[in-house]
Amino acid sequence: MLRVTEIFHSLQGETSRVGLPTVFVRLTGCPLRCVWCDTAYAFSGGELLALEEILQRVAAFGCNTVCLTGGEPLAQREAADLLAALCDAGYSVSLETSGALDIGVVDPRVSRIVDLKAPDSGEAAKNRWENLDLLTPHDELKFVLASREDYDWAVSACRQRRLFERCPVLFAPVQGQLDPAQLAQWLLADRLPARFQLQLHKVLWGNAPGR
Repeated sequence: MLRVTEIFHSLQGETSRVGLPTVFVRLTGCPLRCVWCDTAYAFSGGELLALEEILQRVAAFGCNTVCLTGGEPLAQREAADLLAALCDAGYSVSLETSGALDIGVVDPRVSRIVDLKAPDSGEAAKNRWENLDLLTPHDELKFVLASREDYDWAVSACRQRRLFERCPVLFAPVQGQLDPAQLAQWLLADRLPARFQLQLHKVLWGNAPGR
């Protein structure tokens, strides 16, 4: 059984899969409290569902791309079983995780999108640095940045740990706190091999849940 906040069909708004029609399974609960979190509604509540029920609801959308997100999905031990079952069913599966928990439990067929927390999130102390050694070119590393200080911290982490050479790296601005054009200028000025990203779903639909 897993506690699920919502299952919905939308366009992927982030990562290298941006724009792809995707079924999102949002699990309930998160041990982090990032100051800019935009999914606080997933911290509690939700519906207890058996794995088979989740698979049935996903299949009803007739879409081959699935993203497991949260909250923090890996906070539920059974999330690893769900990810494996989705892969077994033939889906192209990604996982959006904070990186505060062990990603080594995740099926290797899953693309792991690890959101490393910058200082302005208030949760940088919870980064599990050991996860970085587990990343492969099949995975992606995301930095959500609220300030120049966050940006400098992220660049330093990438260079010191050679993260640009390990997997695709994504830099994204916190909505309403860092001007997207400013972040783009920094990336270009520093000639970083990072992908700039905005949250496409917010551009299209704002901050409405289930999008």
